[in-house]
Amino acid sequence: MPPLRRQPVQRRSAERLGRILDACAELLDEISYEELSTRAVAERANVPIGSVYRFFSNKRAMAEALAHRNLDEYAARITRRLAASESGTDHGPDSGPNGGGGWREAMDVVVDEYLAMKRGAPGFALIEFGNPVPATAQPQQPNHLVADRLRMLLADRLATGAPAGAGDAAGDEAAEERLRVAFLLAVEAADALLRLAFRVDPEGDPAIVAETKELLRAYLARVLD
Repeated sequence: MPPLRRQPVQRRSAERLGRILDACAELLDEISYEELSTRAVAERANVPIGSVYRFFSNKRAMAEALAHRNLDEYAARITRRLAASESGTDHGPDSGPNGGGGWREAMDVVVDEYLAMKRGAPGFALIEFGNPVPATAQPQQPNHLVADRLRMLLADRLATGAPAGAGDAAGDEAAEERLRVAFLLAVEAADALLRLAFRVDPEGDPAIVAETKELLRAYLARVLD
């Protein structure tokens, strides 16, 4: 989570921060980012307006914190699914009868958990992993954060397909950079295609989702196989 004006120290303060972010997410399912206000969030969270400003200087900072919380939750969901897959208890749409299935299965989980959050996580449809930015502001690059987080999260599975060139310091550095760029391009491509899927169908067009998974497997195989 990005720096707060004041870090919660006590449990009650942390719970209040959670209620504020929950209220922000709920409101963003009902109104636009432009209509969102710190006062409306305080009222929904049933906290004094001063409690909101204790943590956030404005609604932009609050939305940014919600985006980072979304990324943390996304990573946690992926971790749980992969752990369940390895133990043979995952019953997700792409889980096999014998547990984990390497990086390909991991990438399917990455897509599936994004879809689940898009369909059901409060406020996620608008904020996702980066809050709306006015046209005059410096653009953010949330997909860079997502790509780096996924690459670190899936490091164990990616190790089964070490990029060509690994083995010496210079080769390892070049291979790591190639992997970093590959993950960034994969995330950017998946982001564009899945946005299209949700424009075609409010629940995410199944055919576009399936083609997105195939595209990711084919592209990343060049680096990971």
